[in-house]
Amino acid sequence: MTSTPGSAGPTAATTPRPSDPTPAEGPARVRRFTRAERWIHRTTAALMGLCLFSAACLYVPQLAQLVGRRYLVVTVHQWSGLLLPLPFLVGLVSRAFRADLRRLNRFGPHDRDWLWAALMRRKGRRPAGKFNAGQKSYAGWIAGAVLVMLGTGLLMWFTDLAPLAWRTSATFVHDWLALAVAVVVAGHVGMAIGDPEARRGLRSGTVDREWAKREHPLWKP
Repeated sequence: MTSTPGSAGPTAATTPRPSDPTPAEGPARVRRFTRAERWIHRTTAALMGLCLFSAACLYVPQLAQLVGRRYLVVTVHQWSGLLLPLPFLVGLVSRAFRADLRRLNRFGPHDRDWLWAALMRRKGRRPAGKFNAGQKSYAGWIAGAVLVMLGTGLLMWFTDLAPLAWRTSATFVHDWLALAVAVVVAGHVGMAIGDPEARRGLRSGTVDREWAKREHPLWKP
């Protein structure tokens, strides 16, 4: 028995393969961050790392002896701190970055539920949009801390800007806030280490769709 010439071609072309996702499923990965947003995060992280490492070299005697060249370390610390807000300011030209800033600045009822579930260590799904309440809290706190560190650092750097009492107070605030920043950033890095898919999203810009549904169920990419 013979087949009609040409009949196999169209039939084969329209028959879906078992491994192909159906249109309802969509792609396996979804876009989370643009290239500009990833650049902002990486540059900010590098400058923050320089700030913290150079600060440690200035205040920890063992590191100070190991590194030496104190004047160079001070210069690196001053300029990395001064440049820390620059990636954020340059990133404002990105529409996607500005949209994510608006998301980070808005707290809703679901964010309070997320925080309560985290404090009570409740397992299971926690309500979250593109950013959960923990990420929003971290972003707001670190932004405020950077501004305070920048202001106090300038008072310490330019000694003619303020009287001695102001500079003494600025030094006290700067040193103790630096320690708090180091602890909070370490916690942030620890959370990232525990979530490989979140790190992959910052590295490649995309995340697994199932991860997005599980960790950020209110986010509509």
